[in-house]
Amino acid sequence: MASGREQRPSWRRRSWIAAAAVLSCLVAATGVGAWLGSDQAIKVEHYGTSNTQVLAVSGDRVTLTQTPQTGKPGTYWLEWTGAYSMLGDVVSRAPGRVTREVLRGATPSVGTPGHFGSVPPGDPKVAWGIDYSEIMVPTELGPAPAWYVPGKSSTWVVAVHGQNGRRKTELKILPVVHELDLPFLDISYRNDEGAPPSPDGLLHLGDAEWRDLEAALRHAQGMGARRFILFGTSMGGQIVGQFLARSPLASTVDRVIMDAPMIDVRMTAEQGAKRFHLPAFAADPSNVVVKWRTGVDVGRLSLIRYPPRIRPPLLLIHTVPDAEHPIQEPRDLLTAAKRLDWKIQLEEFTQGEHTEAWNVDRPRYDRLVRDFLSAL
Repeated sequence: MASGREQRPSWRRRSWIAAAAVLSCLVAATGVGAWLGSDQAIKVEHYGTSNTQVLAVSGDRVTLTQTPQTGKPGTYWLEWTGAYSMLGDVVSRAPGRVTREVLRGATPSVGTPGHFGSVPPGDPKVAWGIDYSEIMVPTELGPAPAWYVPGKSSTWVVAVHGQNGRRKTELKILPVVHELDLPFLDISYRNDEGAPPSPDGLLHLGDAEWRDLEAALRHAQGMGARRFILFGTSMGGQIVGQFLARSPLASTVDRVIMDAPMIDVRMTAEQGAKRFHLPAFAADPSNVVVKWRTGVDVGRLSLIRYPPRIRPPLLLIHTVPDAEHPIQEPRDLLTAAKRLDWKIQLEEFTQGEHTEAWNVDRPRYDRLVRDFLSAL
């Protein structure tokens, strides 16, 4: 029979083994979480799935299955195979159903599966009936497609979409730009559909993509452009910011418009952690993995702590409920700008999710853009 002295080391050994097992699990879980978190930031993804169905059609009204998306107030689009509708505000609701008015485009048939979203469909001709041509911009990685809408001015508007987005995201601004007769260039960049991939196949959060924007401006100069207005949404805002910080062409930019921009990548990562009900510091391991996978120092990608070298007047548009880029980002940038004598006009929209300021209040959005550009 074992003595008490012989039993105590056995229990102590088991306790150490249990503690080591728990610690190993925590380390493994942290590592997996950090990797998945980094995927949220830098993994390339392309979308295009349906998220609703047409339940009924009556005149210029369509009834859709109710979802958090289809029940939102404002102006949105329904896309399905080869066609689209621009839909106005909700006119009626019933259990599981929401009815909206068709403002323009085709009327879908009952039973049609479609994608309800905030982004215009197709290209400038499809979305707004505006003629355009597709050009290829020679970047350091290969040719990248861009939509070009001509205008009479030698000052061009160049648009840059966000993370895993598409060029059509930037078409919301086109009617006002076209009305002012400003040429419009809507670019793609590395890892976009139709554009060359990055060497590592990952996004670099603006740290490398700004060079594709620079290539687009050089190409535009060859087509007659002399000055530029940059329009960036979401990560496109960070791309614009890095261009202004690093490019020798930054001095050719007269004005900038940013819609829901990624102003501070670390703050954005912390917001992402909160969306998954994790503490803000949980973003730190993900940022470490991002640097390990891409070489990008997330801490340096802050227009607040590291403002760009060239700082043109900036119209900053942001919705307060934005769950991807917190409203504190533009507010902190505005505070920093006052110390730098950087002219920033911050316009907050009380409704709307990420990049949905236009959707929830198009008249105000268009007026802000028109007034800002007309001041030239």
